[in-house]
Amino acid sequence: STQSTWDASGRSSWSFRNSRKMRFLHVIRPFMNFLPEVATPEKKVKFQDRLLWTALSLFIFLVCCQIPVFGIRPSKNADPFYWMRVILASNKGTLMELGISPIVTSGLVMQLLSGAKIIQVDESIKEDRVLFNGAQKLFGLGITVVEAVAYVMSGMYGDVKEIGFFTCSIIVLQLFIAGVICILLDELLQKGYGLGSGISLFIATNICETIVWKSFSPTTINTGRGTEFEGAVIALFHLLITRTDKVRAMKEAFYRPQLPNITNLLATVLVFVIVIFFQGFRVELPVVSIKQRNTQSTYPIRLFYTSNMPIILQTALVSNLYFFSQILYKRFSNNIFVGLLGRWEEPEYSPSGASIPVGGLAYYVSPPQSFGDMLTDPFHAVFYIAFVLTTCALFSKAWIDVSGSSARDVAKQLREQGMVLKGHRNIESSMVKELNRYIPTAAAFGGMCIGALTVVADFLGAIGSGTGILLAVTIIYQYFETFVKEGSTMNLPFMR
Repeated sequence: STQSTWDASGRSSWSFRNSRKMRFLHVIRPFMNFLPEVATPEKKVKFQDRLLWTALSLFIFLVCCQIPVFGIRPSKNADPFYWMRVILASNKGTLMELGISPIVTSGLVMQLLSGAKIIQVDESIKEDRVLFNGAQKLFGLGITVVEAVAYVMSGMYGDVKEIGFFTCSIIVLQLFIAGVICILLDELLQKGYGLGSGISLFIATNICETIVWKSFSPTTINTGRGTEFEGAVIALFHLLITRTDKVRAMKEAFYRPQLPNITNLLATVLVFVIVIFFQGFRVELPVVSIKQRNTQSTYPIRLFYTSNMPIILQTALVSNLYFFSQILYKRFSNNIFVGLLGRWEEPEYSPSGASIPVGGLAYYVSPPQSFGDMLTDPFHAVFYIAFVLTTCALFSKAWIDVSGSSARDVAKQLREQGMVLKGHRNIESSMVKELNRYIPTAAAFGGMCIGALTVVADFLGAIGSGTGILLAVTIIYQYFETFVKEGSTMNLPFMR
Protein backbone atom coordinates (compact mmCIF):
# COMPACT_ATOMS: atom_id res chain seq x y z
CA SER A 1 0.00 0.00 0.00
CA THR A 2 3.01 2.28 -0.19
CA GLN A 3 5.21 3.58 -2.96
CA SER A 4 8.42 5.57 -3.04
CA THR A 5 10.58 7.13 -5.75
CA TRP A 6 14.21 8.13 -5.59
CA ASP A 7 15.75 11.24 -7.16
CA ALA A 8 19.21 11.55 -8.68
CA SER A 9 20.83 12.69 -5.41
CA GLY A 10 19.82 9.49 -3.67
CA ARG A 11 17.25 11.22 -1.44
CA SER A 12 13.80 9.76 -1.22
CA SER A 13 10.50 11.36 -2.09
CA TRP A 14 7.53 9.68 -0.60
CA SER A 15 3.99 8.96 -1.78
CA PHE A 16 1.60 6.86 0.22
CA ARG A 17 -1.75 5.54 -0.91
CA ASN A 18 -3.05 4.66 2.51
CA SER A 19 -3.04 7.78 4.71
CA ARG A 20 -4.76 6.09 7.61
CA LYS A 21 -1.81 3.96 8.66
CA MET A 22 1.27 5.05 10.56
CA ARG A 23 0.24 8.66 11.03
CA PHE A 24 3.24 9.30 13.26
CA LEU A 25 5.68 8.14 10.60
CA HIS A 26 3.95 10.41 8.07
CA VAL A 27 4.94 13.39 10.20
CA ILE A 28 8.60 12.45 9.74
CA ARG A 29 8.50 12.59 5.92
CA PRO A 30 9.17 16.36 5.56
CA PHE A 31 12.31 16.06 7.71
CA MET A 32 13.89 13.16 5.84
CA ASN A 33 15.74 15.32 3.30
CA PHE A 34 17.29 17.44 6.07
CA LEU A 35 18.55 14.70 8.36
CA PRO A 36 22.29 13.88 8.18
CA GLU A 37 22.69 10.46 6.66
CA VAL A 38 25.35 7.90 5.81
CA ALA A 39 24.73 6.46 2.35
CA THR A 40 24.14 2.72 2.16
CA PRO A 41 27.05 0.95 0.44
CA GLU A 42 26.27 -0.07 -3.15
CA LYS A 43 28.04 -3.40 -2.68
CA LYS A 44 29.22 -5.45 0.26
CA VAL A 45 32.25 -3.88 1.92
CA LYS A 46 35.32 -6.11 2.19
CA PHE A 47 36.14 -7.49 5.62
CA GLN A 48 39.51 -5.71 5.73
CA ASP A 49 37.84 -2.38 4.85
CA ARG A 50 35.22 -2.94 7.56
CA LEU A 51 38.02 -3.41 10.07
CA LEU A 52 39.58 -0.12 8.95
CA TRP A 53 36.28 1.77 9.18
CA THR A 54 35.66 0.32 12.65
CA ALA A 55 39.13 1.38 13.80
CA LEU A 56 38.65 4.86 12.29
CA SER A 57 35.28 5.29 14.02
CA LEU A 58 36.81 4.24 17.33
CA PHE A 59 39.71 6.66 16.81
CA ILE A 60 37.32 9.58 16.20
CA PHE A 61 35.34 8.65 19.32
CA LEU A 62 38.50 8.49 21.49
CA VAL A 63 39.71 11.84 20.15
CA CYS A 64 36.35 13.44 21.04
CA CYS A 65 36.66 11.89 24.52
CA GLN A 66 39.89 13.87 25.06
CA ILE A 67 38.92 17.27 23.62
CA PRO A 68 37.61 19.52 26.43
CA VAL A 69 34.46 21.55 25.88
CA PHE A 70 35.38 25.20 25.24
CA GLY A 71 34.00 27.74 27.70
CA ILE A 72 33.33 25.53 30.72
CA ARG A 73 34.55 26.34 34.22
CA PRO A 74 35.78 23.72 36.70
CA SER A 75 33.26 22.71 39.34
CA LYS A 76 33.96 21.16 42.75
CA ASN A 77 30.48 19.70 43.03
CA ALA A 78 29.93 15.95 42.86
CA ASP A 79 29.17 14.57 39.42
CA PRO A 80 25.41 13.74 39.40
CA PHE A 81 25.80 11.82 36.15
CA TYR A 82 28.62 9.57 37.41
CA TRP A 83 26.34 6.54 37.77
CA MET A 84 25.16 6.88 34.15
CA ARG A 85 28.55 7.18 32.49
CA VAL A 86 29.28 3.42 32.46
CA ILE A 87 26.51 2.58 29.99
CA LEU A 88 26.58 5.93 28.17
CA ALA A 89 30.29 5.90 27.19
CA SER A 90 30.55 9.53 28.25
CA ASN A 91 33.55 11.47 29.50
CA LYS A 92 33.03 14.39 31.84
CA GLY A 93 33.99 17.82 30.54
CA THR A 94 34.78 16.65 26.99
CA LEU A 95 32.94 16.69 23.67
CA MET A 96 31.65 13.22 24.56
CA GLU A 97 29.92 14.56 27.66
CA LEU A 98 26.60 13.18 26.36
CA GLY A 99 28.17 9.98 25.04
CA ILE A 100 25.67 7.64 23.43
CA SER A 101 22.84 8.84 25.67
CA PRO A 102 20.78 10.34 22.79
CA ILE A 103 21.16 7.17 20.69
CA VAL A 104 20.28 4.80 23.55
CA THR A 105 17.35 6.90 24.75
CA SER A 106 15.83 7.42 21.30
CA GLY A 107 16.34 3.76 20.40
CA LEU A 108 14.72 2.45 23.57
CA VAL A 109 11.76 4.84 23.35
CA MET A 110 11.10 4.08 19.68
CA GLN A 111 11.39 0.32 20.29
CA LEU A 112 8.97 0.56 23.20
CA LEU A 113 6.49 2.59 21.13
CA SER A 114 6.78 0.11 18.26
CA GLY A 115 6.54 -2.92 20.55
CA ALA A 116 3.46 -1.49 22.27
CA LYS A 117 1.91 -0.92 18.79
CA ILE A 118 1.57 2.81 19.47
CA ILE A 119 3.58 3.28 16.29
CA GLN A 120 2.76 0.70 13.63
CA VAL A 121 5.75 -0.32 11.54
CA ASP A 122 5.72 -3.02 8.89
CA GLU A 123 9.31 -4.28 8.70
CA SER A 124 8.59 -5.97 5.37
CA ILE A 125 8.08 -2.54 3.72
CA LYS A 126 11.29 -0.63 2.98
CA GLU A 127 9.63 2.79 3.33
CA ASP A 128 8.45 1.93 6.83
CA ARG A 129 11.95 0.91 7.89
CA VAL A 130 13.49 4.07 6.45
CA LEU A 131 10.90 6.33 8.07
CA PHE A 132 11.21 4.55 11.40
CA ASN A 133 15.01 4.94 11.36
CA GLY A 134 14.58 8.57 10.37
CA ALA A 135 12.18 9.12 13.27
CA GLN A 136 14.66 7.52 15.64
CA LYS A 137 17.47 9.74 14.34
CA LEU A 138 15.34 12.89 14.54
CA PHE A 139 14.33 12.01 18.09
CA GLY A 140 17.99 11.42 18.95
CA LEU A 141 18.97 14.86 17.62
CA GLY A 142 16.17 16.43 19.66
CA ILE A 143 17.33 14.64 22.80
CA THR A 144 20.88 15.86 22.12
CA VAL A 145 19.71 19.49 22.13
CA VAL A 146 17.54 19.01 25.23
CA GLU A 147 20.31 17.26 27.18
CA ALA A 148 22.92 19.84 26.14
CA VAL A 149 20.70 22.69 27.32
CA ALA A 150 19.87 20.82 30.54
CA TYR A 151 23.57 20.26 31.29
CA VAL A 152 24.31 23.96 30.86
CA MET A 153 21.26 25.17 32.80
CA SER A 154 21.97 22.77 35.69
CA GLY A 155 25.21 24.64 36.44
CA MET A 156 27.53 21.72 35.65
CA TYR A 157 29.83 24.04 33.73
CA GLY A 158 29.56 26.98 36.09
CA ASP A 159 26.96 29.61 36.95
CA VAL A 160 24.95 30.49 33.83
CA LYS A 161 24.94 34.21 34.73
CA GLU A 162 28.72 34.28 35.07
CA ILE A 163 29.35 32.31 31.87
CA GLY A 164 27.03 34.44 29.77
CA PHE A 165 24.49 33.64 27.07
CA PHE A 166 27.01 33.58 24.19
CA THR A 167 29.36 31.11 25.89
CA CYS A 168 26.40 28.94 26.93
CA SER A 169 25.25 28.85 23.31
CA ILE A 170 28.76 27.84 22.18
CA ILE A 171 28.80 25.00 24.74
CA VAL A 172 25.40 23.73 23.56
CA LEU A 173 26.55 23.93 19.92
CA GLN A 174 29.71 21.91 20.69
CA LEU A 175 27.74 19.19 22.47
CA PHE A 176 25.19 19.09 19.62
CA ILE A 177 27.87 18.68 16.95
CA ALA A 178 29.55 15.94 19.00
CA GLY A 179 26.15 14.23 19.35
CA VAL A 180 25.64 14.34 15.57
CA ILE A 181 29.11 12.83 15.06
CA CYS A 182 28.29 10.02 17.51
CA ILE A 183 24.98 9.27 15.76
CA LEU A 184 26.64 9.20 12.33
CA LEU A 185 29.46 6.95 13.54
CA ASP A 186 26.89 4.48 14.87
CA GLU A 187 24.98 4.62 11.59
CA LEU A 188 28.22 4.15 9.63
CA LEU A 189 28.97 0.88 11.40
CA GLN A 190 25.40 -0.43 11.34
CA LYS A 191 24.99 0.16 7.60
CA GLY A 192 27.72 -2.34 6.85
CA TYR A 193 30.84 -0.20 6.62
CA GLY A 194 32.10 -1.52 9.95
CA LEU A 195 31.60 -4.35 12.43
CA GLY A 196 28.80 -4.37 15.00
CA SER A 197 27.31 -1.09 16.16
CA GLY A 198 28.75 2.15 17.46
CA ILE A 199 26.85 1.80 20.72
CA SER A 200 28.44 -1.54 21.58
CA LEU A 201 31.89 -0.48 20.37
CA PHE A 202 31.93 2.74 22.40
CA ILE A 203 30.55 1.14 25.58
CA ALA A 204 33.13 -1.67 25.50
CA THR A 205 35.96 0.77 24.75
CA ASN A 206 34.94 3.10 27.56
CA ILE A 207 34.79 0.26 30.10
CA CYS A 208 38.07 -1.33 28.95
CA GLU A 209 39.74 2.08 29.11
CA THR A 210 38.56 2.43 32.72
CA ILE A 211 39.91 -1.01 33.64
CA VAL A 212 43.31 -0.35 32.03
CA TRP A 213 43.58 3.10 33.60
CA LYS A 214 42.74 1.88 37.10
CA SER A 215 45.24 -0.93 36.69
CA PHE A 216 48.18 1.08 35.35
CA SER A 217 47.41 4.73 36.14
CA PRO A 218 50.63 6.66 37.04
CA THR A 219 48.64 9.39 38.82
CA THR A 220 49.82 9.96 42.40
CA ILE A 221 47.30 10.65 45.16
CA ASN A 222 47.75 11.56 48.82
CA THR A 223 45.08 9.75 50.86
CA GLY A 224 46.53 10.30 54.32
CA ARG A 225 48.66 7.15 54.21
CA GLY A 226 51.30 8.87 52.12
CA THR A 227 51.65 9.30 48.37
CA GLU A 228 50.21 6.37 46.40
CA PHE A 229 49.74 5.52 42.75
CA GLU A 230 46.18 5.17 41.54
CA GLY A 231 46.92 2.17 39.30
CA ALA A 232 46.74 -1.16 41.15
CA VAL A 233 49.69 -2.80 39.36
CA ILE A 234 51.96 0.23 39.63
CA ALA A 235 50.99 0.64 43.30
CA LEU A 236 51.99 -3.01 43.94
CA PHE A 237 55.54 -2.49 42.66
CA HIS A 238 55.80 0.94 44.30
CA LEU A 239 54.83 -0.45 47.71
CA LEU A 240 57.18 -3.44 47.39
CA ILE A 241 60.09 -1.16 46.50
CA THR A 242 59.50 1.62 49.03
CA ARG A 243 58.27 -0.34 52.08
CA THR A 244 60.68 -2.27 54.28
CA ASP A 245 57.96 -4.61 55.55
CA LYS A 246 57.22 -6.56 52.36
CA VAL A 247 54.38 -8.61 53.86
CA ARG A 248 52.56 -5.48 54.97
CA ALA A 249 53.24 -3.90 51.56
CA MET A 250 51.68 -6.91 49.80
CA LYS A 251 48.66 -6.80 52.12
CA GLU A 252 48.14 -3.11 51.42
CA ALA A 253 48.52 -3.62 47.66
CA PHE A 254 45.90 -6.38 47.71
CA TYR A 255 43.40 -4.81 50.10
CA ARG A 256 43.93 -1.02 50.18
CA PRO A 257 40.59 0.82 50.53
CA GLN A 258 39.15 3.55 48.27
CA LEU A 259 41.74 2.97 45.55
CA PRO A 260 41.98 0.10 43.00
CA ASN A 261 43.85 -2.89 44.42
CA ILE A 262 45.14 -6.23 43.15
CA THR A 263 42.12 -8.08 44.57
CA ASN A 264 39.84 -5.89 42.44
CA LEU A 265 41.95 -6.65 39.38
CA LEU A 266 41.89 -10.42 40.00
CA ALA A 267 38.13 -10.27 40.57
CA THR A 268 37.75 -8.51 37.22
CA VAL A 269 39.68 -11.27 35.43
CA LEU A 270 37.62 -13.95 37.23
CA VAL A 271 34.33 -12.36 36.17
CA PHE A 272 35.58 -12.14 32.57
CA VAL A 273 36.28 -15.89 32.57
CA ILE A 274 32.93 -16.80 34.19
CA VAL A 275 30.88 -14.72 31.73
CA ILE A 276 32.72 -16.15 28.72
CA PHE A 277 32.08 -19.66 30.09
CA PHE A 278 28.33 -19.03 30.37
CA GLN A 279 28.21 -17.49 26.87
CA GLY A 280 28.59 -20.99 25.43
CA PHE A 281 25.40 -22.33 27.04
CA ARG A 282 22.69 -22.81 24.41
CA VAL A 283 19.92 -25.10 23.17
CA GLU A 284 20.00 -25.84 19.44
CA LEU A 285 16.64 -26.67 17.85
CA PRO A 286 16.78 -28.55 14.53
CA VAL A 287 15.08 -26.78 11.61
CA VAL A 288 14.44 -28.05 8.07
CA SER A 289 13.69 -26.34 4.79
CA ILE A 290 10.13 -26.41 3.49
CA LYS A 291 11.21 -26.58 -0.16
CA GLN A 292 14.35 -28.72 0.17
CA ARG A 293 13.67 -31.45 2.70
CA ASN A 294 17.26 -32.63 2.83
CA THR A 295 18.45 -29.17 3.93
CA GLN A 296 18.76 -29.08 7.71
CA SER A 297 20.30 -26.65 10.19
CA THR A 298 19.82 -25.52 13.78
CA TYR A 299 18.31 -22.49 15.49
CA PRO A 300 20.32 -21.65 18.66
CA ILE A 301 18.61 -20.33 21.80
CA ARG A 302 21.30 -18.98 24.09
CA LEU A 303 21.16 -18.84 27.86
CA PHE A 304 21.76 -15.08 27.51
CA TYR A 305 18.89 -14.87 25.02
CA THR A 306 18.50 -11.09 25.36
CA SER A 307 22.26 -10.57 25.66
CA ASN A 308 23.20 -7.61 27.89
CA MET A 309 19.92 -5.72 27.42
CA PRO A 310 18.48 -6.59 30.90
CA ILE A 311 21.45 -5.08 32.72
CA ILE A 312 21.43 -2.03 30.44
CA LEU A 313 17.77 -1.38 31.25
CA GLN A 314 18.26 -2.11 34.95
CA THR A 315 21.26 0.21 35.12
CA ALA A 316 19.39 2.93 33.22
CA LEU A 317 16.54 2.67 35.75
CA VAL A 318 18.87 2.86 38.77
CA SER A 319 21.00 5.60 37.21
CA ASN A 320 17.97 7.82 36.66
CA LEU A 321 16.89 7.16 40.25
CA TYR A 322 20.35 8.19 41.46
CA PHE A 323 20.36 11.31 39.31
CA PHE A 324 16.96 12.66 40.36
CA SER A 325 17.54 11.63 43.97
CA GLN A 326 20.84 13.57 44.13
CA ILE A 327 19.33 16.67 42.52
CA LEU A 328 16.33 16.65 44.88
CA TYR A 329 18.43 15.92 47.98
CA LYS A 330 20.79 18.78 47.13
CA ARG A 331 17.87 21.23 47.02
CA PHE A 332 15.42 19.73 49.56
CA SER A 333 17.53 17.70 51.98
CA ASN A 334 15.12 18.27 54.87
CA ASN A 335 12.07 16.95 53.01
CA ILE A 336 11.01 13.56 54.40
CA PHE A 337 9.86 12.21 51.01
CA VAL A 338 13.13 13.22 49.37
CA GLY A 339 14.95 11.46 52.20
CA LEU A 340 12.96 8.28 51.55
CA LEU A 341 14.01 8.45 47.91
CA GLY A 342 17.68 8.76 48.88
CA ARG A 343 20.17 10.49 51.20
CA TRP A 344 23.65 11.30 49.89
CA GLU A 345 27.09 12.17 51.21
CA GLU A 346 30.24 13.39 49.51
CA PRO A 347 33.23 11.44 50.87
CA GLU A 348 36.42 13.24 51.81
CA TYR A 349 38.24 11.44 49.03
CA SER A 350 36.41 10.40 45.89
CA PRO A 351 38.55 10.10 42.73
CA SER A 352 35.43 9.60 40.64
CA GLY A 353 33.74 12.73 41.97
CA ALA A 354 30.65 10.72 42.92
CA SER A 355 28.41 11.11 45.93
CA ILE A 356 27.58 7.95 47.91
CA PRO A 357 24.02 6.95 48.88
CA VAL A 358 23.76 6.46 52.65
CA GLY A 359 20.00 6.07 53.10
CA GLY A 360 16.64 5.76 51.41
CA LEU A 361 15.71 3.73 48.33
CA ALA A 362 18.87 4.79 46.48
CA TYR A 363 20.99 3.21 49.23
CA TYR A 364 19.17 -0.15 49.15
CA VAL A 365 19.38 -0.54 45.35
CA SER A 366 23.13 0.23 45.41
CA PRO A 367 25.68 -2.58 45.87
CA PRO A 368 27.39 -2.98 49.27
CA GLN A 369 30.93 -1.60 49.16
CA SER A 370 32.53 -4.65 50.80
CA PHE A 371 31.82 -7.94 52.60
CA GLY A 372 32.15 -5.99 55.85
CA ASP A 373 29.23 -3.80 54.77
CA MET A 374 27.22 -6.95 54.01
CA LEU A 375 27.76 -8.25 57.54
CA THR A 376 27.01 -4.86 59.07
CA ASP A 377 23.75 -4.39 57.14
CA PRO A 378 22.54 -7.80 55.85
CA PHE A 379 19.10 -6.43 54.92
CA HIS A 380 20.79 -4.08 52.45
CA ALA A 381 22.61 -6.99 50.81
CA VAL A 382 19.49 -9.19 50.61
CA PHE A 383 17.35 -6.35 49.24
CA TYR A 384 19.99 -5.47 46.62
CA ILE A 385 20.31 -9.10 45.44
CA ALA A 386 16.54 -9.56 45.22
CA PHE A 387 16.11 -6.24 43.40
CA VAL A 388 18.77 -6.96 40.76
CA LEU A 389 17.64 -10.54 40.08
CA THR A 390 13.96 -9.59 39.85
CA THR A 391 14.38 -6.51 37.66
CA CYS A 392 16.80 -8.26 35.28
CA ALA A 393 14.44 -11.23 34.86
CA LEU A 394 11.41 -8.98 34.27
CA PHE A 395 13.25 -6.67 31.87
CA SER A 396 14.60 -9.65 29.94
CA LYS A 397 11.19 -11.28 29.60
CA ALA A 398 9.56 -7.99 28.59
CA TRP A 399 12.29 -7.20 26.06
CA ILE A 400 11.61 -10.28 23.91
CA ASP A 401 8.14 -8.90 23.09
CA VAL A 402 9.38 -5.36 22.53
CA SER A 403 12.38 -6.27 20.37
CA GLY A 404 10.62 -8.75 18.11
CA SER A 405 12.35 -11.87 19.45
CA SER A 406 9.39 -13.64 21.08
CA ALA A 407 8.33 -17.17 20.10
CA ARG A 408 5.70 -15.85 17.67
CA ASP A 409 8.23 -13.48 16.06
CA VAL A 410 10.84 -16.23 15.70
CA ALA A 411 8.27 -18.60 14.18
CA LYS A 412 7.28 -15.91 11.68
CA GLN A 413 10.92 -15.25 10.77
CA LEU A 414 11.58 -18.96 10.22
CA ARG A 415 8.54 -19.29 7.96
CA GLU A 416 9.60 -16.25 5.95
CA GLN A 417 12.98 -17.94 5.45
CA GLY A 418 11.27 -21.11 4.31
CA MET A 419 12.24 -23.06 7.44
CA VAL A 420 10.22 -24.97 10.07
CA LEU A 421 11.11 -26.80 13.25
CA LYS A 422 11.88 -30.45 12.62
CA GLY A 423 8.91 -32.66 13.46
CA HIS A 424 6.40 -29.83 13.12
CA ARG A 425 4.17 -29.09 10.19
CA ASN A 426 4.17 -25.79 8.39
CA ILE A 427 1.75 -24.37 10.94
CA GLU A 428 2.84 -21.29 12.84
CA SER A 429 0.86 -22.09 16.00
CA SER A 430 2.62 -25.45 16.29
CA MET A 431 6.07 -23.84 16.11
CA VAL A 432 5.04 -21.08 18.53
CA LYS A 433 3.97 -23.68 21.08
CA GLU A 434 7.31 -25.48 20.79
CA LEU A 435 9.39 -22.27 20.92
CA ASN A 436 7.43 -21.08 23.97
CA ARG A 437 8.91 -24.03 25.85
CA TYR A 438 12.37 -22.48 25.52
CA ILE A 439 12.38 -18.75 24.73
CA PRO A 440 10.51 -17.26 27.75
CA THR A 441 12.45 -19.53 30.10
CA ALA A 442 15.78 -18.66 28.50
CA ALA A 443 14.92 -14.95 28.65
CA ALA A 444 13.86 -14.92 32.32
CA PHE A 445 16.51 -17.35 33.60
CA GLY A 446 19.21 -15.74 31.43
CA GLY A 447 18.26 -12.33 32.78
CA MET A 448 18.55 -13.64 36.34
CA CYS A 449 21.97 -15.13 35.53
CA ILE A 450 23.11 -11.78 34.13
CA GLY A 451 21.86 -10.10 37.31
CA ALA A 452 23.54 -12.74 39.52
CA LEU A 453 26.88 -12.27 37.73
CA THR A 454 26.54 -8.51 38.21
CA VAL A 455 25.95 -9.00 41.94
CA VAL A 456 28.96 -11.33 42.22
CA ALA A 457 31.15 -8.84 40.36
CA ASP A 458 30.01 -6.01 42.64
CA PHE A 459 30.60 -8.04 45.81
CA LEU A 460 34.06 -9.07 44.62
CA GLY A 461 34.88 -5.44 43.88
CA ALA A 462 35.58 -5.86 40.16
CA ILE A 463 37.06 -2.77 38.52
CA GLY A 464 34.51 -0.79 36.55
CA SER A 465 31.52 -2.16 38.52
CA GLY A 466 29.67 -5.40 37.88
CA THR A 467 27.46 -3.79 35.26
CA GLY A 468 30.45 -2.47 33.35
CA ILE A 469 32.21 -5.83 33.35
CA LEU A 470 29.10 -7.65 32.12
CA LEU A 471 28.59 -5.13 29.32
CA ALA A 472 32.24 -5.25 28.26
CA VAL A 473 32.49 -9.04 28.21
CA THR A 474 29.23 -9.65 26.33
CA ILE A 475 30.06 -6.99 23.75
CA ILE A 476 33.64 -8.22 23.24
CA TYR A 477 32.35 -11.80 22.88
CA GLN A 478 29.84 -10.66 20.23
CA TYR A 479 32.65 -8.95 18.33
CA PHE A 480 34.75 -12.10 18.62
CA GLU A 481 31.96 -14.23 17.15
CA THR A 482 31.46 -11.71 14.33
CA PHE A 483 35.19 -11.64 13.64
CA VAL A 484 35.42 -15.44 13.51
CA LYS A 485 32.34 -15.75 11.29
CA GLU A 486 33.47 -13.07 8.84
CA GLY A 487 37.05 -14.30 8.85
CA SER A 488 36.07 -17.91 8.12
CA THR A 489 33.70 -16.77 5.37
CA MET A 490 36.49 -14.78 3.72
CA ASN A 491 38.88 -17.72 4.24
CA LEU A 492 41.52 -15.43 5.71
CA PRO A 493 44.94 -17.05 6.34
CA PHE A 494 45.10 -16.08 10.05
CA MET A 495 41.68 -17.67 10.69
CA ARG A 496 42.68 -21.11 9.44
